[in-house]
Amino acid sequence: MADIEFTNTEYGKNYVRLLHIRRLGGKRHDIRELEVSPSLTLASKKDYLLGDNSDIIATDTQKNTVYALAKTKGVTTPEKFGLDLCTHFLSSFSHVTRAKVSVTMAPWRRINVDGKDHAHAFIMTPDAVRFCHVEQARGLFFEGTPVVQAGLKDMKILKTTQSGFTGFLRDRYTSLPEVTDRCFETVVYSCWKYSTLDRLDFDSAWNTVKTTILKEFSGPPETGLYSASVQKTLYDAECEILGRVPQISEIEMTMPNVHNFTVDMSKFGLENKDEVLMPVDKPSGNISAAIRRKPAAKL
Repeated sequence: MADIEFTNTEYGKNYVRLLHIRRLGGKRHDIRELEVSPSLTLASKKDYLLGDNSDIIATDTQKNTVYALAKTKGVTTPEKFGLDLCTHFLSSFSHVTRAKVSVTMAPWRRINVDGKDHAHAFIMTPDAVRFCHVEQARGLFFEGTPVVQAGLKDMKILKTTQSGFTGFLRDRYTSLPEVTDRCFETVVYSCWKYSTLDRLDFDSAWNTVKTTILKEFSGPPETGLYSASVQKTLYDAECEILGRVPQISEIEMTMPNVHNFTVDMSKFGLENKDEVLMPVDKPSGNISAAIRRKPAAKL
């Protein structure tokens, strides 16, 4: 139709799962379990317009490529594996104009036995789930600069004091009381973008982000750190992350306010001094912010 145009086309294979075992000598092994979703955009649209499939790299082929590259390239970090896949599709097929890869890594760690990490036995520890999105478009003469976003999600954290919420706007529909001491529970989602991959250690950067969020949330071990609002804690963590990882150019965080309500025990003749609470995950407040470094001033 003459009055219709494409705004985007892409296709791929979702949720390709793999377990990669790196044998380090003897009985010592290292593992990475990934869920990989590659997606490709082609130069032509004849598959959509004419039903001509001659340029299509089948999604089953994309799935097989994930496994083949895990064997030939190995798996060190989800970001590096995503980059390997993008490079492969762009260098192998001249009619691929853009490759995208999303990767989620399962949180395995070594089982500790009598204070020592086991050589080849692991336990799932889902304190936070690591993920990344890698995208690379074809340049004029060669593959363009890849865009790498990394992140963590499903990191559930709680502190039982050193949090309050006061001074907020009140109108005729406001029933929420002001509090200076409350439980603060949230499930953190964060995604950040790297401005450069030069001298970047993906593992170190990810661990720094996670550690910084936990530190800004909790504060010193003995005294904690007061949070005047979820917004303030979220923003302080984002700023600290940009200060600690110079390769990160922008970061987004979401921290839903998961409520824990004090159970009214007066009907039982009991006084409940915020010792027994009822967790309620829905509804919850949803707080998010994205910040970035300001562009350098032009002379």
